[in-house]
Amino acid sequence: MTVETPTRHSPLAAWQDRLAQLPTGLQARELPFLTQLTLRVQPGSPAAKAVEASLGITLPDPLSAEMSGDVKVLWTGPDEWLLVAPEGQRDDLVAQLRVAIGDEFATVTDVSAQRTTLALSGHLVRTVLAQGCAIDLDPRVTPVGSCLTTVLAQAPITLVVRGEAASSAWLLVRSSFASYLATWLVDACTEYGGGTG
Repeated sequence: MTVETPTRHSPLAAWQDRLAQLPTGLQARELPFLTQLTLRVQPGSPAAKAVEASLGITLPDPLSAEMSGDVKVLWTGPDEWLLVAPEGQRDDLVAQLRVAIGDEFATVTDVSAQRTTLALSGHLVRTVLAQGCAIDLDPRVTPVGSCLTTVLAQAPITLVVRGEAASSAWLLVRSSFASYLATWLVDACTEYGGGTG
C-alpha cells in the first residue's frame, strides 16, 4: 500500500501570478511556511537574558523589531515577542530556546501555521498602505525597525517597516485573512496601473 504525503499549500499559493502583476512601484511576494514562535518572558529576567545570549540579540523594545539576523524578533506585547526564522528551523529553534531557558520561567509556543507573511517593496508601498491603514507611515513617525499591530482594510496584521520611508515592509496576516488582504492589495493598486481594474 502506498501512502501519499499531502502537498502543503501556502495561504497565498493561488495569488502568485496576480501579485506578480502589480505595478512596477510595488512588488509583493509571499514568504510562506516561515518558522514562527511566540516567546513569553519577563523583560530583563534571567530567562530573557538567557534567550538573548543564545540568539545573539537583544529583545527589541516596544513597537520595534530586530531584523538583522537569521532569527527575526518582533515585539508583540509587554512580555511577548514573535520569533521568525526560515522554514524548517522550528524544532532546532525550540530546542535551543528550551536549553537556554532551562528552569527559568518562560514559554515558547509554535504558531507557524497561524499566519503567513507578505513582503512588500517599492516606492508605492507607503502610498498603497495608506489607503487602508490608519498608521502614519511617515519615516519620522514609523522609522525602519518599527513593528506595529494594526488593521489594514479591516484585516488584523503585524506591520514591520524594513526600508526607508516604508519602501519595504512585512505584513504578517492570519492565514484566514490572507486571500482577503491579497484581494484588497490588488484592488488598491488599480489606479497605479496594476490590480484588477
